[in-house]
Amino acid sequence: MKRREFISLLGGAAAGWPLAARAQQPERMRRIGVLLPGRSDDAEYQTRQAAFLQALQQLGWASGRNVQIDTRWAAGDTNLIRKYVAELVALAPDVILTAGSATLGPLLQATRTVPIVFTTVLDPVGAGFVDSLAQPGGNATGFIAFEYGLSGKWLELLKQIAPGLTRVAILRDPAVAAGIGQFAAIQSVAPSFGVELRPIDVREVGEIERAIAAFARFSNAGLIVTASGGSAIHGNLIVALAARHKLPAIYANLHFVTGGGLISYGPDRIDQYRRAADYVDRIFKGEKPADLPVQAPTKYELAINLKTAKALDLTIPPTLLARADEVIE
Repeated sequence: MKRREFISLLGGAAAGWPLAARAQQPERMRRIGVLLPGRSDDAEYQTRQAAFLQALQQLGWASGRNVQIDTRWAAGDTNLIRKYVAELVALAPDVILTAGSATLGPLLQATRTVPIVFTTVLDPVGAGFVDSLAQPGGNATGFIAFEYGLSGKWLELLKQIAPGLTRVAILRDPAVAAGIGQFAAIQSVAPSFGVELRPIDVREVGEIERAIAAFARFSNAGLIVTASGGSAIHGNLIVALAARHKLPAIYANLHFVTGGGLISYGPDRIDQYRRAADYVDRIFKGEKPADLPVQAPTKYELAINLKTAKALDLTIPPTLLARADEVIE
């Protein structure tokens, strides 16, 4: 080979070296902070997180390869929430995933720059978390749990199962706007069903036990357990108390019924975590939370536990059984 040809060939190969080197460089590692209000050993929250991770992987994001995930479990403790909010924000993640108003509020107080994707938040506009559902406008977007009007449906379903009910206790968290909103929605329909309502706060174990025991002294009594961090944390206790005091109860989440509760009606929360993965992917690719609309649930679930119904000496109407998405024998 002539010297001039060799130099030309060498120069052409060298020009290609930077491209080859860049192609062989590892992918940029993204970082996701996850702040969940439940406990790390809570099977329901583990299932939700697993759905999120699986959906992320289907979108090309694998933990340890091109994304690092830092998870914190608040266990319904406001002090832990504040601590973990500070920890996650300090890590400067590319995005934070969270669930519920109890964690979203403190996150937005701590940062208005880190993108946040939320699930199962009631009334994010009323709480001041976003400007509107169509145009969130800030650094947070995600998925609402349901419209407040759904709360009235719980009373309707409870009366279908136990027509003789005249008193219903509403277990709610009065410290957040969602607790007040759900109670108000039930109040608006209560007269048409001929029931008297009594609110019970879901803050600490002793208070819940005393309030339910006192309420159970009334005849023709039942429970509506609204959606809140407190009801999720104390779920096993509430289901046990309903069984002990022979109180028909309806819940906002399927996992209460699989754990022994009578009936539930609410959004498919697992589906929201899958959809949250899509929003995280879109943020990674350059879209801003301010431009991603807050979405409503697309799937709702009705579940009935026939074993619990039998223990309460209740007969489930055939029309209701036919509508159920899950029936536990």
